[in-house]
Amino acid sequence: MTRTVLESKTKTVVIGFDEPFCVIGERINPTGRKKLAAELEAGDFSTVERDALEQVACGAMVLDVNAGVVYNSNPNPNETEPPLMGRMIELVQGLVDVPLCIDSSVPAALERGLELAEGRPLLNSVTGEEERLEAILPLVKKYNVPVVAISNDDTGISEDPDVRFNVAKKIVERAADFGIPAHDIVVDPLVMPVGAMASAGQQVFTLVRRLREELGVNTTCGASNISFGLPHRHGINAAFLPMAIGAGMTSAIMNPVRPVEMEAVRAANFLMNHDPNGAEWIRFARVLDAVAEGTPFPEASRAAAASGATGGRSGRGGRRRRRAG
Repeated sequence: MTRTVLESKTKTVVIGFDEPFCVIGERINPTGRKKLAAELEAGDFSTVERDALEQVACGAMVLDVNAGVVYNSNPNPNETEPPLMGRMIELVQGLVDVPLCIDSSVPAALERGLELAEGRPLLNSVTGEEERLEAILPLVKKYNVPVVAISNDDTGISEDPDVRFNVAKKIVERAADFGIPAHDIVVDPLVMPVGAMASAGQQVFTLVRRLREELGVNTTCGASNISFGLPHRHGINAAFLPMAIGAGMTSAIMNPVRPVEMEAVRAANFLMNHDPNGAEWIRFARVLDAVAEGTPFPEASRAAAASGATGGRSGRGGRRRRRAG
């Protein structure tokens, strides 16, 4: 079975077909968050600290860290993003013990994050564009880390699921040329908004099955893309996630602070037999019951009430990855 191993300094998380669904917290990202972007430019990391702690308390097993701020004082991200990424990585891994997902469109920022991340982070991301393949795959090999592979290339994002599958296949094959195994490629087949494309959900479920059966790779997505532009988005997301899990999706970049979506993930883990004897579901239910009754409970904070435990596995403490070559 395909197993993608992520590590922090003290914790191991495995993304896999027979593993609990891996929730990658999305909130440490200034895209579309003007207040956070302004804070980061001013050197204020209070929101980053709060988001890191809250997401882990809510059940995030991995945290995505994105430093994509376009400074008003300097609009060149190639200059500003690498040092900001470094500072954010050091800050977040000093607060929480989960593995990180280093997220940037700037290769120098990705490498700065890789230099400072403890353990074995996930790199986000490579696409099928030739320039991106040549820039990112050597970093993946050098630092021996897994990478998110997004199914678009030089022609853009295709609405044809067969084209998106072929882009993913191309990335897996090119990665193999660098000596990067398929189990270290986590494919994002690209979720289209169902409000704009009625078949978007069906496309993703079909693609995920193909990626699992034909390429043997783990998968991820930006889960909230499915509901973009629609009312009551969290209801749609909460329906989409168990259906994607049932189709074989093994992780998602999502907001773990939303109780209804985390509840759906935990229920799906139980139904897929990825929660032995329902232990985590029962534990989660007890937290919710305690909060509803106003009973003191060690984890009865708003964050813990949203989802309970984080689901990571401790182990391999303190081991740093080796750089290849």
